[in-house]
Amino acid sequence: MFRTLANFLALKRNTTLLLVALVLAGTGEKLWLGFAPKYLQTLSAGVFIIGLFDALQTFLGAIYAYPGGWATDHWGQRRSLLFFNALSLGGYLLVLVWQHWIALLIGAFLFLAWSAMSLPTTFSVVATSLQRHQHTMGIGVQSLVRRVPMMLGPLLGGWLITHFGWAQGVQYALLLCLGLSALTMLFQWFMLEPEPESKTTASTLPFGEVIKSFTPALRELLVSDILIRFCERIPYAFVILWAMDQGDVTAQQFGYLVAFEMVTAMLCYIPVAHLADKYGRRPFVLITFVFFTLFPLTLLFARDFKWLALAFVVRGLKEFGEPARKALIIGEAEPELRARTYGAYYLIRDCVVTAGSFLGAWLWSLGPRANFIGAAACGGLGTIWFWWFVFRRDWPRARKTC
Repeated sequence: MFRTLANFLALKRNTTLLLVALVLAGTGEKLWLGFAPKYLQTLSAGVFIIGLFDALQTFLGAIYAYPGGWATDHWGQRRSLLFFNALSLGGYLLVLVWQHWIALLIGAFLFLAWSAMSLPTTFSVVATSLQRHQHTMGIGVQSLVRRVPMMLGPLLGGWLITHFGWAQGVQYALLLCLGLSALTMLFQWFMLEPEPESKTTASTLPFGEVIKSFTPALRELLVSDILIRFCERIPYAFVILWAMDQGDVTAQQFGYLVAFEMVTAMLCYIPVAHLADKYGRRPFVLITFVFFTLFPLTLLFARDFKWLALAFVVRGLKEFGEPARKALIIGEAEPELRARTYGAYYLIRDCVVTAGSFLGAWLWSLGPRANFIGAAACGGLGTIWFWWFVFRRDWPRARKTC
């Protein structure tokens, strides 16, 4: 029975060890990072510094993705993950010992290394450990497990901040973060390195040639994904400000809101991944983009904890088809270029979407309503683009090949 369940959930040695590492490292990061905009405000940072920090997260996620993929293709999965984790430890230590908003801006170059650089590696682990028909399930389980720390971290972090105040509470969260990151490295050490792909000229292809290897479907998915991520990024750093200033919720209550979001997402992942592998991935991606668009609209009416809870449930539903979207990338990538294809995709996407953080700060300065409506407009355009250029055009063929 256990073997049958493990097979259904696409659990192998490397994917299981990776899941444990994701929980440990993710919990440490989410203990405090979700509260960073408000923490910056307590450190006398203005709205555009908050926007800059948010933009930095997006930008570093972009420029780190391709080097992360290159490192995975050349160094191997285990060594790369250990290196990324060591960089993050240095960043957490800097923010711990230097309590100034400048420390967060500088430290971001280090503590974001794990989440940004490891993304192509985690995709590569799924691709090399599982058969093609299990890719969506493998990513779905991975996405589900990633949401466990996204739920637990803010709950514990919110409790620490509520009981010890912003300065001491964040310090305690960072200490826990350092311990969990060190434990993560232990589990990564026991991962097995897969057999390398056959050596071809692809191993030395420059970045431009990797981009040229993108299929038409992958290019159109990228355009729609950029628009959707503008929808996500424009209000991203300001949701906690809206909830705490307009909705009058505490840090601990905000942790509850994030928990509602994560539970909603987690309930979707496994059944949707199974259905997407069986019937096709594109419809679930389309539904996901619709929920991305709805979230900022629901915030317009959410001015107390009850309505904010509903808004965060909608935010959780935007993860509905994320495993299917990532599996589309896997399916469109050349096997010997997998990690670099993921890295290049996210580099392009997030470099462009970085502007969304600055746009969000400007729109927020005009008022929350302008911010939320602007975000929804980007989401609507991205949804239409995906429907027209990817779903409508490729759905009949995709059903036959799924």
